[in-house]
Amino acid sequence: MREKGEGRKVSALPFSLLPSPYTLYFVRFDILTIFPAFFTGPLDHGVLKRAIATGLVDVRTHDLRAFTHDRHRTVDDRPFGGGEGMVLKPEPIYDCFQTLGITPKPTRDTAKETVILLSAQGQPFTQAVAHELAAVERVVFLCGRYEGIDERINTLLCDRELSIGDYVLSGGELAAAVILDSVVRLLPGVLGNPDSARNESFGTEAAPEKAALTEDGVPDSTHLSGGLLDYPHYTRPAEFLGLEVPEVLQQGDHSAIRKWRREMALAKTLRNRPDLLAKADLRRKDQEFLSRLELTEDDPAT
Repeated sequence: MREKGEGRKVSALPFSLLPSPYTLYFVRFDILTIFPAFFTGPLDHGVLKRAIATGLVDVRTHDLRAFTHDRHRTVDDRPFGGGEGMVLKPEPIYDCFQTLGITPKPTRDTAKETVILLSAQGQPFTQAVAHELAAVERVVFLCGRYEGIDERINTLLCDRELSIGDYVLSGGELAAAVILDSVVRLLPGVLGNPDSARNESFGTEAAPEKAALTEDGVPDSTHLSGGLLDYPHYTRPAEFLGLEVPEVLQQGDHSAIRKWRREMALAKTLRNRPDLLAKADLRRKDQEFLSRLELTEDDPAT
């Protein structure tokens, strides 16, 4: 029988199947929530499932209702000062937190362990924050609900508030799942190809002037995003419903492919997220391409 406060865990694969080096957990995540069953879906599929099963991460959910002391298992109450909605009570959250073995906030080293309140009032979650969290040994997510949590919990326990966007959700569970997926895929060994997490939208690593070589000695045709959105991707068939894959991608000229991908990333960023260009790592050739692009109404992919 599970002890009070013990979270849901997923069984690991046999030791012989663990990736090298044989580190059981890079990061442990604890999720405090009134709906622990919500995470059954996200944790049982795709990258998260494999990362847990291979022992690269440890994810535990904790049911706040298990830390109530009345027969109705009450976790919320009306707000002081009046107003609509209900507020999560401090006692169940605090009592649950005490079972986790987290260092008290005044002496906590947030580079090793951190407590995050998921809230619409939080700072924006970005890829840069995902990289920060991927370097932490222990992350605790506190999922808000209703009108939020008693602010004293935020003061006493939490290191930061995070929001995944300028919109309101019913609770922090969806946000926790989003952040969890974003962080876990950055951990060494989680993705089959480590470069998959480098050559993506919002990557902060600057793109070098000269292409690196692959294991076969061929110039790499991919391109670090340097803060841009990712370039368009295509796969077989070469023609679909009258639309053909751009010819440059079919000719095997890796330098030309690399140039095309850089320009398409610039074009997509200009079209969809022009705000990113101000912070992106742009070279003179990039700026010249953008200037030409702004002067034409043609689709740059044609």
